[in-house]
Amino acid sequence: MSLSKHLSGSRTRRVAAVTSGSVVITPVVTPIVTGPPEASTTAQVHPPSFPNSKSSSALNPISNSNYSIPSNLYQSSYPILQTRSLISQSIRNQDLLKQSNPKQKHARKMSTMPAQHGHSEACCNIPPVVATGYTAKGAYEELGGFKSYVTGPKEATKGIITIYDIFGYYPQTLQGADILSTSDHSQKYKVFIPDWFNGEPAPLSWFPPDTEEKQKSLGAFFQKYSPPSVAAKVPDYVSAVSAKYPEIKTWAILGFCWGGKVVSLVTSKPDTVFKAGVEAHPAMVDPADAEHIKVPLALLASKDETPEDVKKFEANLTGPKHVETFGDQIHGWMAARSNLEDERVKAEYIRGYETVLKFLSQHV
Repeated sequence: MSLSKHLSGSRTRRVAAVTSGSVVITPVVTPIVTGPPEASTTAQVHPPSFPNSKSSSALNPISNSNYSIPSNLYQSSYPILQTRSLISQSIRNQDLLKQSNPKQKHARKMSTMPAQHGHSEACCNIPPVVATGYTAKGAYEELGGFKSYVTGPKEATKGIITIYDIFGYYPQTLQGADILSTSDHSQKYKVFIPDWFNGEPAPLSWFPPDTEEKQKSLGAFFQKYSPPSVAAKVPDYVSAVSAKYPEIKTWAILGFCWGGKVVSLVTSKPDTVFKAGVEAHPAMVDPADAEHIKVPLALLASKDETPEDVKKFEANLTGPKHVETFGDQIHGWMAARSNLEDERVKAEYIRGYETVLKFLSQHV
């Protein structure tokens, strides 16, 4: 699988080719700094990745496949949302950033899972990932009372509801949706991202939450948009989308950070419409949630999620699962905080979406 088509973005074009088995990833990066699509004049902050990496994977092997992710599909920047340690963890990461040596950021061992794992027979052709200045492929529609980003082919019979992180419609998140909707040629997906925040996402300036004012603002935001309150709206939203797109017969749900908790809650309902769920660098990982999840679930953790919580969460899942830690990536590397101008981050961004596609190909 090669995610190289969806990435672009720097004055000096660099082509990195990684081969393993039947997969070739050839990202082409052209750096450009942008904010959310509707606020492109705002500069975006890209925190660097960390050199150390610890990884654990419990993915059931997926056999025989060819995935290819275009390199014009990824970019981001995002905070740590674990409620019990939000402030202290964010400040700790800032200290680590100051101590890190950029010249040796890739010197230590990286994640142990190979860039290409066993695949399903689905033929995947992921477009090149764009480091900066990404132009979204989808369009916005009003669905179920919410502005929604919609992307994917008309003939798609499978749908993915994506719960964005607290920063809303960032290019890295939209690029990820485009990757999911264009990369698997044997399973056609249409992806929907509702705007739960009604055009008022959290600003990056709140991070790190190192002042009383920032802490109050962030606390008020989470109180206003708590995961349970959003999870309660998801079933009606899916019903509204299904009414407009009756050709979509099966559904999956994907959540980033704060949205990961929403996925846990939604997939725990006995009558959930979703056939599978995915949580990417989820906030508020609670092993107790896993005991109630009714569908196959993948959890892709960063180095910032508490390892013991991730391990217990995995142990409590009773159905098909894939739990893996991308040990040298920050919380948010697959969404708004992803620094796609960093080659290592870009590679793991691509591998993250490849992993999601493999998992969905088995269960949706």
